[in-house]
Amino acid sequence: MTWQPSLLLLLLLLRQGVQGKPSPEAGPHGSGRVHQQAPLSEAPHDDAHGNFQYDHEAFLGREVAKEFDQLSPEESQARLGRIVDRMDRAGDGDGWVSLAELRSWIAHTQQRHIQDSVSAAWHTYDTDRDGRVGWEELRNATYGYYAPGEEFHDVEDAETYKKMLARDERRFRAADQDGDLRATREELTAFLHPEEFPHMRDVVVAVSEGLPSTAHPGSSGYPIVQHLPQETQAASTSQWRETLEDLDKNKDGYIQVEEYIADLYSAEPGEEEPAWVQTERDQFRDFRDLNKDGHLDGREVGHWVLPPAQDQPLVEANHLLHESDTDKDGRLSKAEILGNWNMFVGSQATNYALQDVDTAWAVPLPLGSLGPTWSSSLCETPQSPLGPPPSPTQGLSQA
Repeated sequence: MTWQPSLLLLLLLLRQGVQGKPSPEAGPHGSGRVHQQAPLSEAPHDDAHGNFQYDHEAFLGREVAKEFDQLSPEESQARLGRIVDRMDRAGDGDGWVSLAELRSWIAHTQQRHIQDSVSAAWHTYDTDRDGRVGWEELRNATYGYYAPGEEFHDVEDAETYKKMLARDERRFRAADQDGDLRATREELTAFLHPEEFPHMRDVVVAVSEGLPSTAHPGSSGYPIVQHLPQETQAASTSQWRETLEDLDKNKDGYIQVEEYIADLYSAEPGEEEPAWVQTERDQFRDFRDLNKDGHLDGREVGHWVLPPAQDQPLVEANHLLHESDTDKDGRLSKAEILGNWNMFVGSQATNYALQDVDTAWAVPLPLGSLGPTWSSSLCETPQSPLGPPPSPTQGLSQA
């Protein structure tokens, strides 16, 4: 999902020491409904011209890819060799890197930023330092301290804040699998990054009209969610009831095209409708309304706000295997990976070469010998799908 939470997070962090409430005005009107999958890299996928930055960031993660760019070719290859050994050890240990092992590695490296963000958030909300984040801690740190029955009596738009608080609590309870209202680190991660957890995908992705998602520090900016019973199927209209409630102004149980448009655009008297609004009407007709009955039901709303995601790690793993599998046996040896090392990782040589975009593709990259040992955490055995054991984390939604 590529949400844009940076501004919301910055505003919330700046307010944290004052009152901690998320701003109901944060975010443009109508934004945040659709969960877009985050790309493996923002760099262009431009292998044809010798620019492998996309592959480097996909394979290593963005921050580690930057570290490799400062290494000599010899050390870069040495560290890559140790990563190859780790990929195989984490799989079947047969001395080869399979497509599944390569995909698993890429997925693992892409999760590292999640643990970093959660770690940055934890201490903000674990105020009593007991190693758990309770709902009361999270609520008070986010919205401020209120006596029962006096919530938001001192703010202008109290109803908006009450609705945000209620949705945050539902989201917290969804992540709180043991039901004790005290979030472990994994439960907090599920609250902040529900798109990464299967049990959190059975939730309603919803941001009401004029109501932004709560931008919890450490979160992906993922919209506020509501948990549904396990037995509720993805196709059920009730699974998407919050979005339906937000947009279904005539309460007929469907989203009509005018209700859909009203969530995005409010015309001034006498104002001509912009061209982009007509484009949205076309989108509604051609792509949102799957069964072409003129409105959106719950299943169609679900398909809209949480579209099927492409398995990006698998796509990149297939690409790297195809480009490196010289004997075409469907797996990679260590020698094959090191023989195409500059596609997997960067070095000072590749970094300097790419500074001249006109000649980058023609710069020969030397193969070095195995060198220093790998000293990064990338050499450690993976402990969970989210990486090594998490450290204290930060965020508003925790279970």
